[in-house]
Amino acid sequence: WDRFRERFGVQEVAEFFNSTEGMFALTNHDRGPYLTGAVGHHGLLLRTLFRNTYVPVAIDPETGDIRRDAKTGFAIREPYEKGGEILVAVPSTDAFQGYWRNAQATDKKFVRDVFRKGDLFYRTGDALRRTSDGRWFFLDRLGDTFRWKSENVSTAEVAEVLGRYPGIAEANVYGVKVPNHEGRAGCAAIQLSSTKDGDDEKTFDFAAFTRYVRSKLPRYAVPVFLRIVRASSHIHNNKQNKVPLREEGVDPSKRGTKAAGGENDRLLYLPPGAESYVEFGQREWEDLVAERARL
Repeated sequence: WDRFRERFGVQEVAEFFNSTEGMFALTNHDRGPYLTGAVGHHGLLLRTLFRNTYVPVAIDPETGDIRRDAKTGFAIREPYEKGGEILVAVPSTDAFQGYWRNAQATDKKFVRDVFRKGDLFYRTGDALRRTSDGRWFFLDRLGDTFRWKSENVSTAEVAEVLGRYPGIAEANVYGVKVPNHEGRAGCAAIQLSSTKDGDDEKTFDFAAFTRYVRSKLPRYAVPVFLRIVRASSHIHNNKQNKVPLREEGVDPSKRGTKAAGGENDRLLYLPPGAESYVEFGQREWEDLVAERARL
C-alpha cells in the first residue's frame, strides 16, 4: 500500500481477499496506515459471530495434514494471534459446488471430526493470523511453508521482506532439499530491477543485502540460497510458480531442466558466518553431498 500510494497518489484503498471457491472472504477499506499489510478486518461483532466459523488450526509443514491431538484425535486449534490454516465450518458438502469433473479434488477440501464427532469443515488451504483488534494478515499458502532448523518458515513473509529491499523487482521464496540436512533450506529466486547500464548484478550490493535480511528476519528464515533469475516467475493467473524451481533445487546440474530459461540463472549461497552471499557451483554442491560442508 505505502509504495502504491506514494507512486500514484492514491489516498483511499479498497481491496478484497478471496478464493475462486469463495468460502472465506475478507475486505479491506482504509484511508490511512492502520490496515497497511492486512488482507481484511473484522470488528468486534464479526469476531464474535465467526469465532467458531473461521478457525485457525495447526498444520504439519512436511505433509500438509491437519495436526491432531494424540489423545482426543481432534484438530489442534491455534490462537488467532498465532494463526494457522483457516477452516470454515459448513453445514454440509452442498455449501461448496465442487471442482468441475474432479470429485477427488472436491473431497479433499472437506475434513470431518475436527473438534467433535460429525462436524464438517472446509479447508481453505491458506494460513492467516488475526490480531486482537481484528486485522487479518496472510501468512502462507498451504504447501509453501517449509521447515528448517526445527522452525517453520513462511515463504510469503520472507518474500515480503526481500521485496522491500531496493533493487529487487520480485522475490519468489521456496524450500529446497539439501543433501545430509533435515528439512528444507530457504531459497529465494530474485529478479533484480533494471539499471540504466543494464548491469544489474554488478551494481547490486550483496553484502548490504545480507545485512538487511539478517536484521529483518529470524536467523532460521534468512534464505540460505539465492537464485538470480532474468524473468518473472508469474504464470497465467498472476501467481508465482514455485514448482519448477523447487523441483530443480540447488543442484547446479539441474538448472534449466524444469524452469524454462533457467540454465543461465546464477546461484549463490550464504555460508555459516559469512558476511555476504557467494557463488554456489558444482564444487560446493559436491561438498554438501560428501558431507564436507554444512549449512
